[in-house]
Amino acid sequence: MKLDYLYHPYPSQRNTVFAKKGMVATSQPLAAQAGLEILQKGGNAIDAAIATAAALTVVEPTSNGIGGDAFALVWVKDKLHGLNASGPSPSSISIDALKEKGLEKMPTHGVIPVTVPGVPSAWAALSEKFGKLPLKETLAPAIRLAEEGYPISPTLGKYWNLAYNRFKEIFHGDEYKPWFDTFAPNGRAPKIGEMWSSEGHAATLRSIAETNAESFYRGELADKISRFMEEHNGYLHKEDLARYYPEWVEPISVSYKGYDVWEIPPNGQGLVALMALNIAKGFDLTEKDSVDTYHKHIEAMKLAFTDGKAFITEEKEMPHTVSELLSEEYAALRREKIGEHAITPEPLSPPKGGTVYLAAADEEGNMISYIQSNYMGFGSGIVIPGTGIGLQNRGHDFSLDPTHPNALKPGKRTYHTIIPGFLTKDNKPVGPFGVMGGYMQPQGHFQVVTNTIDFHLNPQAALDAPRWQWTEGKKILVEPHFPNYLAQALARRGHEIQTATEFGHFGRGQIIWRDEETGALIGGTESRTDGAIASW
Repeated sequence: MKLDYLYHPYPSQRNTVFAKKGMVATSQPLAAQAGLEILQKGGNAIDAAIATAAALTVVEPTSNGIGGDAFALVWVKDKLHGLNASGPSPSSISIDALKEKGLEKMPTHGVIPVTVPGVPSAWAALSEKFGKLPLKETLAPAIRLAEEGYPISPTLGKYWNLAYNRFKEIFHGDEYKPWFDTFAPNGRAPKIGEMWSSEGHAATLRSIAETNAESFYRGELADKISRFMEEHNGYLHKEDLARYYPEWVEPISVSYKGYDVWEIPPNGQGLVALMALNIAKGFDLTEKDSVDTYHKHIEAMKLAFTDGKAFITEEKEMPHTVSELLSEEYAALRREKIGEHAITPEPLSPPKGGTVYLAAADEEGNMISYIQSNYMGFGSGIVIPGTGIGLQNRGHDFSLDPTHPNALKPGKRTYHTIIPGFLTKDNKPVGPFGVMGGYMQPQGHFQVVTNTIDFHLNPQAALDAPRWQWTEGKKILVEPHFPNYLAQALARRGHEIQTATEFGHFGRGQIIWRDEETGALIGGTESRTDGAIASW
């Protein structure tokens, strides 16, 4: 039987999911199931998140991988903890070195934009600090998926094919051959429903599991990465990997209408979401599907993003402090800029991103908001032969203007797009939430939070609501099912409305809330992808 798995002529409805003992929400059913398996074996929410994250590198390589970065917000024992597992630029790279090569901006692909991967270190750090099970056990489901294989899901197959068709046109050097050997061994992308496996990926995960990620940074895998980069004139060396460890950080927050919204501090762009919420909370907006609500929300986000792109980098190098940017005085000044018509802030042309997000919770009260990414889809296009390790292209965001706050420097972490979110009320957890998708992420966080708090939408409805995305100037991209009457009304206010033909630009989200009275876990998952919730 020949079926089109991307053809959906009829609207469908997904209900909110309820559970008692545990819940995992992410973009791939098999990955969510891996997390549930670990919960049922006695692991906690953190163990489940590690298992799910590792499985996602196998079952969604179009959006993340072992060679990417990660961040987490973890609620354990009445406290929220933050983990920044983003890696710095190599110690041998510099603006001068790249300009000597004739470069005026950071390239998108190849060995140059590769930064130190943080994902394996995140798994090890989370397991050591909060896990109940050893890493060997939590990575076992992912290893099994890589060895035994799995059938390609619809959204995965779509983006894998798009990536292959693009890469075969632009990847011509020897450094890209391992990508085709690994992800297109039959001279094409795997098709929807076709089985896929990777022995090299399984072997790498097993090595990480058996050494608590030491092999990746200071062992055999580090040697393989360093050797390949040296052969192809890359800047990432074994010494860069050896000196890297993730950083535990204090999360940052704003108070929004009785709730506290939490993000990871810079170098991440979660600050943008908080700045926008801080501006928007000064407006009394009670009707969701109102042109005034959309107009003010869009303007608040435009102002926050303009400032975020101008100022966010490594926190110690920012020209303004986080507390200054989140002050009531600063929000009031920006709010004054919002009138009845669209304004043009300093232009921004954000690139597309590829990321996976997951949320997990258990009956003990532990909850985790976790995100990992290779940045743009498969990342740099650099794959270490025989390992399944695709390296990220996170360094693409560095500026080669030495006066810019996010200017490239050796050993520096760049402005980072991937952000986990968390919601609390009266110092008690409401739960984790997140929306992946490059520069859509803070915009997705803003929309999910306002949908929940201002307009009282349940987790699934908060995710399903039509999304908008500011791209630059007065340009606003809206989803295909965004109400036309609102699009027309926004256009009359000066917004340049563009309607997308598909949903891929608008991110993929997950939410898990905990009912404070009953203890029930309440989950929503992304309807724009292969999203699933595993629970018991």
